[in-house]
Amino acid sequence: MPVQHAELVIIGTGMAGVGLARALRQAGDHRSLALISQDSGDAYSKPLLSTGFAKRLPPDRLAQQKAAALADELDATLWTHTVVTDIDPDAGALTLRPQDTDSETAKRAHTLTFTTLVLATGAEPRLPFSVPAEAASRCFSVNDLDDYRRFHAALGDAPARVAIIGAGLVGCEFANDLHAGGHQVSLVAPEATPLPRLLPEAPGRALGEAFDAAGMALHLGRTPEHLGLDAEDNLAIKLDDGETLRADVALLATGLAPRTALAEAAGLEVVADGIVVDRTLATSHPRVYALGDVACIDGVSAMYVQPLQASAKALAKTLAGTPTPVRFGAWPVVVKTPLLPVVAYPPLTPPAHWQIEADGHNISALAEDENGHLLGFALTGDCVKRKVKLSRAAPALLG
Repeated sequence: MPVQHAELVIIGTGMAGVGLARALRQAGDHRSLALISQDSGDAYSKPLLSTGFAKRLPPDRLAQQKAAALADELDATLWTHTVVTDIDPDAGALTLRPQDTDSETAKRAHTLTFTTLVLATGAEPRLPFSVPAEAASRCFSVNDLDDYRRFHAALGDAPARVAIIGAGLVGCEFANDLHAGGHQVSLVAPEATPLPRLLPEAPGRALGEAFDAAGMALHLGRTPEHLGLDAEDNLAIKLDDGETLRADVALLATGLAPRTALAEAAGLEVVADGIVVDRTLATSHPRVYALGDVACIDGVSAMYVQPLQASAKALAKTLAGTPTPVRFGAWPVVVKTPLLPVVAYPPLTPPAHWQIEADGHNISALAEDENGHLLGFALTGDCVKRKVKLSRAAPALLG
């Protein structure tokens, strides 16, 4: 089995892994570097995935840099379409295999040794139900650029009927984007209003009304009971109220779970919200760090861009020899739903009450404790202009 060595190995080439590598190189760090990607390794901005259909952008336009160019920029070895099958932190070694399962190529395992390892493995779609084999080729999740490529190819150039299962952040952003791109959208979710983890009922209901007014078909308070193909080769989605939706494809946006299996198998401390790390992003093993969607920092799991970028900058300083604790400000989530602008900063603890002011779909909802102190907020329509002022008054996500 071939053996190679890199002083620093980063597993994952999303915004977290690439952001860390760039921060290190920009700071003058010249250690040998290897990046492991289970996909194409092309550099891209994940938030742009849910804006591509409105802009009529093909997948290659979303790729900001091809893998080979990224490797040259970082002076790094970039392993693409490669899976890490085992990590031995004590030995400072991991095992790599190509993603394809051909009997010959599957034998080509490599051992890569390291001095320091960073896990930036991100998150993966969480499916609360199984998809039958007959419907699998018509059901998609979009969590990276390669996923987007497959989904874009399935939709083709003509307007399509898209059923989106899930009305959280990903589901709502893609619903708006696909609608703007000319597709017929149906939105299915068990909750009564969209964005249930970000918004209280009033602003959530306003977003649903904006979607409905635009022509989307909303099936809220409903869950799929069965997915299959009918006699006309439609994707048929039977709901728990007996109704059957027919679509060309389905987008499964039912939430994300941090990819912790590899870390857990390596003996690292893991909880439901991710790999346990301290404020310097160190795991339970001194050789290994974690950041991004997979990291749970002092009990906080923040799967958003600003915390990810702050983590990459802080970890770059730590790895360069200056231990730097991560700090997150009161950074609200800006939801990409132009049909009704939404900004939310969910309270870290349950509020005593919500103070809500509304003028049509222009809603300001303030989460307050029993003493009237601001804990979080949700804003829609013209009220999103208040986000800067309220962010200054709200408690930090991780101070």
